Amino acid sequence: LKDILGQALPKQHFHLQYAFKGGEIVDAALQLEQGIIPIDAKFPMENFRKMAKSRDEKEQIVHRKSFIADVKKHIDAISTKYIRPQEGTLDFALMYIPSEPVYYEMISNAPELDDYAYRKRVRPVSPSTMYAYLRAIIMSLEGSKIEAQAGQILAALREIGAETEKFGTSLGVLTKHIKNSTVQNIESKSSKRLK
Repeated sequence: LKDILGQALPKQHFHLQYAFKGGEIVDAALQLEQGIIPIDAKFPMENFRKMAKSRDEKEQIVHRKSFIADVKKHIDAISTKYIRPQEGTLDFALMYIPSEPVYYEMISNAPELDDYAYRKRVRPVSPSTMYAYLRAIIMSLEGSKIEAQAGQILAALREIGAETEKFGTSLGVLTKHIKNSTVQNIESKSSKRLK
């Protein structure tokens, strides 16, 4: 997880072993302008391994049920421990599954787990899908930078507009003074001729 985050994001946008006020520590946290995205990487693998090793179909069914129960319990823990909008987190967390086959098992062969996670505001991610999430986050960060730069450009344009308006007003006053001076000069010459 550390390597994936380090390769995909600037260091200032993620923290490892992020501590909440209550003392809970999440494996990683993404720091965005909108808030913090907690990432848990302590995925329960034991019953998946037993299921994969078992040659007996009945044992596989038992271990699959245990695996599903373990994952639901883990999803509940992530949802209650790490989704803390009052502490600046966004309204969801990522559950990092360190193995593509386990992720595939969960998404393809146990879709109720994906539905359950979604209802609990936990998004399962594997090493490959984590990159997709991070790319989306990077695009969001770049969008924020562009938005900030656009705001700066807009402020500069407003300032230029205000300066242009002041210049226009000053130019109008100067033009009026030149006209008045010219009129007075012409009147002065005309009155001298008449004398």
